[in-house]
Amino acid sequence: MGFHLQRLTFQCYFCRMTGKDVLILFRVTLLLFFFFCINDVSSQTPKQVSFPQSFTGHWKGTLTWSSNGRPQQHTEMQLIIRSADTPRHYTWQIIYGRDEKDNRPYLLKPADSSGIHWVVDERNGIVLDGFWIGNRFTGAFAVGGNTILDAYWIENNKLHVEFFSYRQQPLNTSGKGTEESPVVENYRMNSYQKAVLTKIQHVKPKMKNIK
Repeated sequence: MGFHLQRLTFQCYFCRMTGKDVLILFRVTLLLFFFFCINDVSSQTPKQVSFPQSFTGHWKGTLTWSSNGRPQQHTEMQLIIRSADTPRHYTWQIIYGRDEKDNRPYLLKPADSSGIHWVVDERNGIVLDGFWIGNRFTGAFAVGGNTILDAYWIENNKLHVEFFSYRQQPLNTSGKGTEESPVVENYRMNSYQKAVLTKIQHVKPKMKNIK
């Protein structure tokens, strides 16, 4: 009985509403609908990633190394990126192994003012070029007869690292050397390394003499 009285009261309320009241109610309902829709879309919008600002921090995880004809190898990897003393310079400190004996205190520096071209200075005369393309910091270099292609990117709040290695000399060549059939060189892939690093809380002591 009580339910029927409430329903009749509710129906009578709408019966007493004027056309102006209905219009106001419609507008309020429409505004609330758009408000919740905008909030839902904004909450799903991916966070803008910038380099190297979004990469700063102390990252740690496991690097997996896969090589042709050999069992997979695993080692601990750390990457520490933070502002150095010189403006727009950052530490690029890579540490391999639990004992942290393989410690590489590199330095990340801008190659120009574009924000796209950067260099990793190994501080021993070796400088590696890298480029911020498609939300990834990537580069390629050759050493000891092998070409190394590397990439660093942020995904789901994790820092992903990849290294591809292949021989500089072509494995085979095909094609006729014409416009319809150009010469194509193929290369032997030697190894693949992948790490997914998590940002940790504690920070290593700042490296000395970083300019």
